Amino acid sequence: MQKKKELVYLLFTVLFLTSCAELVQLSRTLPSGVMQPGTIPVSTTENVAGLKNSLELGIVSAVNILNQENGFYGNELLKLALPAEAKPILDNIRLIPGGQELVEKAILSINRSAEDAVKEALPIFKDAILKMTINDAATILFGPDNAATEYLRSTTYTQLKAAFAPKIGLSLAKPLVANVSTTDTWDLLHNGYNKAAGTTAGMLMGLKKVNIKLQDYVTERALDALFIKVAEEEKSIRLDPKARVNTLLKRVFGQLDKK
Repeated sequence: MQKKKELVYLLFTVLFLTSCAELVQLSRTLPSGVMQPGTIPVSTTENVAGLKNSLELGIVSAVNILNQENGFYGNELLKLALPAEAKPILDNIRLIPGGQELVEKAILSINRSAEDAVKEALPIFKDAILKMTINDAATILFGPDNAATEYLRSTTYTQLKAAFAPKIGLSLAKPLVANVSTTDTWDLLHNGYNKAAGTTAGMLMGLKKVNIKLQDYVTERALDALFIKVAEEEKSIRLDPKARVNTLLKRVFGQLDKK
């Protein structure tokens, strides 16, 4: 019995020493002081910091692009047009000498007003990012490609609209032709058309009144365009490794490449 115990002990010792030798040999194949890629999971702190960093980079890029001259006007996807409901008005004004030029100047004006107002978004966006919770960050990071954009829309839209509207109102009030502003032109056209639409002849022609406040319309369209641009920036960081400009973004958003 004693000999059997000694034999078992001897076999265990040999196996143990062999395993240790293999582990030592394996450790020598790894770079000194460096863990194999993927062995250190991304922490919650890194996820939150990475998401906030990406959002800040994205909003700064989007706002800077749109705040330039032709940021809206020169982009066919984001360019603001006069309200679709105003088509009957526009069709009529184009029959007036100089009417077409006035329409084009009005369109340019509303885009310039959006380009001027968009910089108001930065401090509002940054405040929303600072207030983001850990749960918000986790939901956004592993959500759809526009999850961060939708978070910003839901948490900032009311503030943005309040900040944009006065700026846009001032821009629309600037004179265009013969000291007449975009707002003045719109009010004249809008009121004149609605008066005609309310007559018996207008009703027989099927004309419908247009009830649009230009400042509100331009503000809302400018915000729509802003969020389209923010969504583009977000998608770029999520899907394009080249857009991850630092180690933190590479680690955090690299997790999404494995999904």
